[in-house]
Amino acid sequence: MEDVLTELPPPSRFFQEDLDNFATPSPPLSSPSLLFCNPKPDQPLRPSLLIIALSSPSLYIFHHISSKTLIGSLVLPEIPFSGNSTGPSLGDKSCNIYALNDMDNLTLVVLVQCSISAERSNAVAKLLIGDQIIPKRVLIMDSVQSQNFRGKLAPDETYVFKLETSAERKGLDGDASGGSSLLKGLDYFPSGSVLDGLGAALLARCQMRNIRGTLCVSWPRYGVCVVALVKSLLQRNVLCGFDLSTIGDAKDKSSRFSSIKNHPFDSDMYT
Repeated sequence: MEDVLTELPPPSRFFQEDLDNFATPSPPLSSPSLLFCNPKPDQPLRPSLLIIALSSPSLYIFHHISSKTLIGSLVLPEIPFSGNSTGPSLGDKSCNIYALNDMDNLTLVVLVQCSISAERSNAVAKLLIGDQIIPKRVLIMDSVQSQNFRGKLAPDETYVFKLETSAERKGLDGDASGGSSLLKGLDYFPSGSVLDGLGAALLARCQMRNIRGTLCVSWPRYGVCVVALVKSLLQRNVLCGFDLSTIGDAKDKSSRFSSIKNHPFDSDMYT
Protein backbone atom coordinates (compact mmCIF):
# COMPACT_ATOMS: atom_id res chain seq x y z
CA MET A 1 0.00 0.00 0.00
CA GLU A 2 1.33 3.45 -0.93
CA ASP A 3 2.23 5.89 1.80
CA VAL A 4 0.27 9.06 1.04
CA LEU A 5 2.55 11.10 3.28
CA THR A 6 5.81 10.32 1.51
CA GLU A 7 4.81 9.57 -2.07
CA LEU A 8 5.03 12.37 -4.63
CA PRO A 9 1.64 13.94 -5.37
CA PRO A 10 0.04 13.18 -8.71
CA PRO A 11 0.21 15.79 -11.47
CA SER A 12 -2.24 18.63 -11.14
CA ARG A 13 -5.26 18.45 -13.37
CA PHE A 14 -5.21 22.25 -13.67
CA PHE A 15 -3.23 24.32 -16.12
CA GLN A 16 -0.85 26.90 -14.64
CA GLU A 17 -3.06 29.76 -15.76
CA ASP A 18 -5.99 28.14 -13.92
CA LEU A 19 -3.97 27.95 -10.72
CA ASP A 20 -3.01 31.61 -11.10
CA ASN A 21 -6.69 32.52 -10.83
CA PHE A 22 -6.61 31.52 -7.15
CA ALA A 23 -3.55 33.64 -6.36
CA THR A 24 -3.92 37.13 -4.93
CA PRO A 25 -3.19 39.63 -7.73
CA SER A 26 -0.30 42.00 -7.26
CA PRO A 27 -1.31 45.57 -6.41
CA PRO A 28 -1.16 47.90 -9.43
CA LEU A 29 1.88 50.12 -9.76
CA SER A 30 1.49 53.85 -9.31
CA SER A 31 1.68 55.94 -12.43
CA PRO A 32 5.05 57.47 -13.37
CA SER A 33 5.38 61.21 -12.87
CA LEU A 34 7.57 64.16 -13.81
CA LEU A 35 9.34 66.07 -11.05
CA PHE A 36 10.87 69.43 -11.97
CA CYS A 37 13.56 71.31 -10.05
CA ASN A 38 11.58 74.53 -10.39
CA PRO A 39 8.33 74.10 -8.40
CA LYS A 40 6.52 76.31 -10.90
CA PRO A 41 8.13 75.81 -14.29
CA ASP A 42 6.84 77.52 -17.38
CA GLN A 43 4.60 74.69 -18.45
CA PRO A 44 4.06 73.22 -20.82
CA LEU A 45 7.69 73.06 -21.93
CA ARG A 46 7.93 73.52 -25.69
CA PRO A 47 11.45 72.51 -26.75
CA SER A 48 12.46 72.86 -30.36
CA LEU A 49 14.13 69.46 -30.00
CA LEU A 50 13.63 66.69 -27.46
CA ILE A 51 16.42 64.08 -27.40
CA ILE A 52 15.77 60.83 -25.54
CA ALA A 53 18.93 58.75 -24.97
CA LEU A 54 18.33 55.04 -24.41
CA SER A 55 21.45 53.43 -25.87
CA SER A 56 24.77 53.05 -24.09
CA PRO A 57 26.74 55.19 -26.61
CA SER A 58 24.26 58.08 -26.49
CA LEU A 59 24.11 57.99 -22.69
CA TYR A 60 27.88 58.15 -22.50
CA ILE A 61 28.08 61.08 -24.93
CA PHE A 62 25.39 63.22 -23.30
CA HIS A 63 26.69 62.44 -19.81
CA HIS A 64 29.99 64.06 -20.77
CA ILE A 65 28.47 67.23 -22.24
CA SER A 66 29.16 69.81 -19.54
CA SER A 67 26.98 72.60 -20.91
CA LYS A 68 23.69 71.18 -19.68
CA THR A 69 21.42 71.98 -16.73
CA LEU A 70 19.38 69.48 -14.72
CA ILE A 71 15.74 70.62 -14.77
CA GLY A 72 13.83 67.54 -13.65
CA SER A 73 13.43 63.77 -13.49
CA LEU A 74 11.04 61.07 -14.49
CA VAL A 75 10.01 59.19 -11.34
CA LEU A 76 9.10 55.51 -11.62
CA PRO A 77 7.79 53.91 -8.39
CA GLU A 78 9.38 50.56 -9.26
CA ILE A 79 12.89 52.04 -9.60
CA PRO A 80 14.50 52.52 -6.15
CA PHE A 81 16.80 55.47 -5.47
CA SER A 82 18.99 53.41 -3.14
CA GLY A 83 22.53 52.99 -4.43
CA ASN A 84 22.44 56.13 -6.60
CA SER A 85 25.17 58.70 -6.16
CA THR A 86 24.52 62.26 -5.03
CA GLY A 87 25.65 63.63 -8.38
CA PRO A 88 24.82 62.46 -11.91
CA SER A 89 26.54 59.17 -12.69
CA LEU A 90 26.34 56.62 -15.49
CA GLY A 91 25.98 53.90 -12.87
CA ASP A 92 22.76 55.33 -11.42
CA LYS A 93 19.35 53.91 -12.19
CA SER A 94 17.72 57.21 -13.01
CA CYS A 95 15.88 59.13 -15.71
CA ASN A 96 17.01 62.76 -15.56
CA ILE A 97 15.91 65.60 -17.81
CA TYR A 98 18.45 68.25 -18.87
CA ALA A 99 18.32 71.48 -20.82
CA LEU A 100 21.24 72.06 -23.16
CA ASN A 101 22.69 75.53 -22.83
CA ASP A 102 21.72 76.74 -26.29
CA MET A 103 20.89 80.46 -26.46
CA ASP A 104 18.91 80.16 -29.70
CA ASN A 105 16.65 77.19 -29.03
CA LEU A 106 15.46 75.12 -26.09
CA THR A 107 16.79 71.59 -26.42
CA LEU A 108 15.88 69.00 -23.80
CA VAL A 109 17.76 65.75 -23.24
CA VAL A 110 16.33 62.81 -21.31
CA LEU A 111 18.90 60.25 -20.11
CA VAL A 112 17.07 56.97 -19.49
CA GLN A 113 19.49 54.99 -17.31
CA CYS A 114 16.97 52.48 -15.94
CA SER A 115 15.15 49.51 -17.37
CA ILE A 116 11.63 50.29 -18.61
CA SER A 117 9.43 47.22 -18.95
CA ALA A 118 7.29 46.71 -22.03
CA GLU A 119 4.16 47.14 -19.92
CA ARG A 120 5.30 50.59 -18.77
CA SER A 121 6.65 51.85 -22.11
CA ASN A 122 3.40 53.44 -23.29
CA ALA A 123 2.82 55.21 -19.96
CA VAL A 124 6.36 56.62 -19.98
CA ALA A 125 6.06 57.67 -23.63
CA LYS A 126 2.81 59.53 -22.91
CA LEU A 127 4.50 61.35 -20.04
CA LEU A 128 7.63 62.40 -21.93
CA ILE A 129 5.63 63.47 -24.98
CA GLY A 130 2.37 64.74 -23.54
CA ASP A 131 0.79 67.70 -21.81
CA GLN A 132 3.83 68.86 -19.81
CA ILE A 133 6.42 68.49 -22.58
CA ILE A 134 5.27 69.38 -26.10
CA PRO A 135 8.30 69.12 -28.40
CA LYS A 136 8.47 70.43 -31.92
CA ARG A 137 10.83 67.64 -32.92
CA VAL A 138 11.98 64.41 -31.25
CA LEU A 139 15.15 62.34 -31.63
CA ILE A 140 15.28 58.92 -29.95
CA MET A 141 18.67 57.20 -29.60
CA ASP A 142 18.40 53.43 -29.17
CA SER A 143 20.30 50.23 -29.99
CA VAL A 144 19.58 47.39 -32.41
CA GLN A 145 18.50 44.16 -30.76
CA SER A 146 20.19 41.33 -32.66
CA GLN A 147 17.30 38.92 -32.07
CA ASN A 148 14.92 41.36 -33.78
CA PHE A 149 17.14 42.10 -36.78
CA ARG A 150 16.52 40.38 -40.09
CA GLY A 151 19.99 39.52 -41.26
CA LYS A 152 23.44 39.06 -39.79
CA LEU A 153 25.10 41.69 -37.59
CA ALA A 154 28.85 41.28 -37.36
CA PRO A 155 30.10 42.13 -33.84
CA ASP A 156 33.18 43.89 -35.25
CA GLU A 157 31.22 46.20 -37.60
CA THR A 158 29.24 49.34 -36.76
CA TYR A 159 25.85 50.27 -38.17
CA VAL A 160 23.41 53.13 -37.71
CA PHE A 161 19.85 53.14 -39.07
CA LYS A 162 16.82 55.37 -38.69
CA LEU A 163 13.04 55.29 -38.67
CA GLU A 164 10.93 58.43 -39.12
CA THR A 165 7.36 59.51 -38.60
CA SER A 166 5.26 60.66 -41.53
CA ALA A 167 5.59 64.28 -40.38
CA GLU A 168 9.39 64.02 -40.34
CA ARG A 169 9.50 62.61 -43.83
CA LYS A 170 7.18 65.29 -45.17
CA GLY A 171 8.56 68.16 -43.10
CA LEU A 172 5.20 69.13 -41.61
CA ASP A 173 6.27 71.78 -39.12
CA GLY A 174 5.94 74.97 -41.10
CA ASP A 175 9.51 76.19 -40.52
CA ALA A 176 12.18 77.15 -42.99
CA SER A 177 13.76 73.70 -42.99
CA GLY A 178 10.83 72.33 -44.96
CA GLY A 179 11.26 68.64 -45.67
CA SER A 180 14.86 68.50 -44.45
CA SER A 181 15.47 65.30 -42.49
CA LEU A 182 17.20 65.59 -39.13
CA LEU A 183 19.61 62.74 -39.91
CA LYS A 184 20.46 63.34 -43.54
CA GLY A 185 21.98 60.53 -45.57
CA LEU A 186 21.31 57.81 -42.99
CA ASP A 187 19.96 54.47 -44.18
CA TYR A 188 16.49 53.42 -43.09
CA PHE A 189 16.01 50.44 -40.79
CA PRO A 190 15.80 47.32 -43.00
CA SER A 191 12.37 46.02 -43.87
CA GLY A 192 11.41 42.91 -41.95
CA SER A 193 13.36 43.85 -38.84
CA VAL A 194 11.55 44.72 -35.62
CA LEU A 195 11.97 47.39 -32.95
CA ASP A 196 10.20 47.23 -29.62
CA GLY A 197 10.37 48.62 -26.11
CA LEU A 198 10.41 52.26 -25.08
CA GLY A 199 12.04 53.48 -28.29
CA ALA A 200 9.23 52.07 -30.43
CA ALA A 201 6.59 53.42 -28.01
CA LEU A 202 8.09 56.91 -28.21
CA LEU A 203 8.16 56.88 -32.02
CA ALA A 204 4.55 55.66 -32.09
CA ARG A 205 3.63 58.50 -29.72
CA CYS A 206 5.19 61.01 -32.12
CA GLN A 207 3.29 59.47 -35.03
CA MET A 208 -0.05 59.71 -33.20
CA ARG A 209 0.54 63.36 -32.26
CA ASN A 210 1.82 64.28 -35.74
CA ILE A 211 5.25 65.29 -34.38
CA ARG A 212 8.43 65.18 -36.41
CA GLY A 213 10.12 62.20 -34.81
CA THR A 214 13.23 60.15 -35.65
CA LEU A 215 14.36 56.91 -34.05
CA CYS A 216 18.09 56.31 -34.53
CA VAL A 217 19.40 52.83 -33.70
CA SER A 218 23.05 51.78 -33.59
CA TRP A 219 25.01 48.53 -33.53
CA PRO A 220 26.83 47.13 -31.62
CA ARG A 221 25.30 48.08 -28.28
CA TYR A 222 28.69 48.80 -26.70
CA GLY A 223 32.20 49.72 -27.83
CA VAL A 224 34.51 52.58 -28.67
CA CYS A 225 33.80 52.39 -32.41
CA VAL A 226 30.05 52.81 -32.06
CA VAL A 227 30.55 55.68 -29.58
CA ALA A 228 32.68 57.44 -32.19
CA LEU A 229 30.11 56.81 -34.91
CA VAL A 230 27.18 58.12 -32.87
CA LYS A 231 29.22 61.12 -31.73
CA SER A 232 30.09 61.99 -35.34
CA LEU A 233 26.43 61.69 -36.33
CA LEU A 234 25.29 64.00 -33.52
CA GLN A 235 28.03 66.54 -34.18
CA ARG A 236 27.27 66.70 -37.88
CA ASN A 237 23.46 66.80 -37.80
CA VAL A 238 22.14 67.62 -34.33
CA LEU A 239 24.63 69.34 -32.01
CA CYS A 240 26.47 71.50 -34.51
CA GLY A 241 27.11 74.25 -31.96
CA PHE A 242 28.67 71.92 -29.36
CA ASP A 243 32.25 70.71 -29.16
CA LEU A 244 32.18 66.93 -28.79
CA SER A 245 35.80 66.37 -29.82
CA THR A 246 37.03 65.54 -26.31
CA ILE A 247 34.31 62.97 -25.60
CA GLY A 248 35.63 59.44 -25.95
CA ASP A 249 39.21 60.67 -26.33
CA ALA A 250 41.86 57.99 -25.93
CA LYS A 251 43.24 59.91 -22.93
CA ASP A 252 39.98 59.43 -21.05
CA LYS A 253 40.82 56.86 -18.37
CA SER A 254 37.56 56.92 -16.48
CA SER A 255 36.33 53.55 -15.28
CA ARG A 256 33.01 54.04 -17.00
CA PHE A 257 34.63 54.57 -20.40
CA SER A 258 36.86 51.56 -19.88
CA SER A 259 33.81 49.42 -19.21
CA ILE A 260 32.18 50.69 -22.40
CA LYS A 261 35.27 49.68 -24.33
CA ASN A 262 35.29 46.13 -23.05
CA HIS A 263 31.82 45.00 -22.01
CA PRO A 264 28.30 46.19 -21.15
CA PHE A 265 28.31 48.53 -18.16
CA ASP A 266 24.95 47.32 -16.88
CA SER A 267 23.55 44.18 -18.43
CA ASP A 268 20.10 44.76 -16.94
CA MET A 269 19.88 48.43 -17.85
CA TYR A 270 18.08 48.17 -21.17
CA THR A 271 15.35 45.93 -22.53
